[in-house]
Amino acid sequence: MLLAGSCAAAVVGPEVQVSSGTTTPSIQIDPSLNSRLHDAAAADDAARVRDLLDRGADLENRDDQGRTPLVTATKNQAVAAARVLIDAGADVNAKDAIQDSAYLYAGAEGYDAILRMTLDHGADLRSVNRYGGTALIPAAEHGSVSTVRMLIDAGVDVNHVNTPGWTAMQEAVVYGDGSPKYQNTVTALLDADGDPDIRDAEGRTVLDNARRLGQTAIVQILRDRGAS
Repeated sequence: MLLAGSCAAAVVGPEVQVSSGTTTPSIQIDPSLNSRLHDAAAADDAARVRDLLDRGADLENRDDQGRTPLVTATKNQAVAAARVLIDAGADVNAKDAIQDSAYLYAGAEGYDAILRMTLDHGADLRSVNRYGGTALIPAAEHGSVSTVRMLIDAGVDVNHVNTPGWTAMQEAVVYGDGSPKYQNTVTALLDADGDPDIRDAEGRTVLDNARRLGQTAIVQILRDRGAS
């Protein structure tokens, strides 16, 4: 039988001898709580997440993809669930099997609400993804202007070069289409002292790539700012 006042998920283990000479049953946590926590996080069921944590679910447990509940919530853009997990002390820098953390993934995908929470709770601005890039580089690749500005304001290195040899500005051009959101991204990076003259793995500057790709508006922005 359950101890009085214990949660419904608890089970009674073997009796344990205590120093007074009396015995008391040990309480074990239902192992299914952890998988249910991931399900609740994915579904953005904040109340359920809170209840499962109160009942003993492991805040930092890993699923079969190496995800913590917070990474699960982030990858499902589950803002309310992520807030409960972060408030409970979840590690915003914990990475899954493919090197995504809540911070890195929120930055990459432009999930600004979750990104802001991770920045407010100890996000490691030097952390890199599986491509050796900071959160700023994929944010620039996607032309997520508000995210780019948030990461710049937080202090992420605007001139970091990832493993393939790209800076954030290079990715905004090479993977962008020259549309206004990419123009604004390049401008934000230039305003933050982004260096357009850092060359990529092919020896091309940002201006070289913008010209090559026919992004005339970005070419003009770069020329106006003295890019070579």
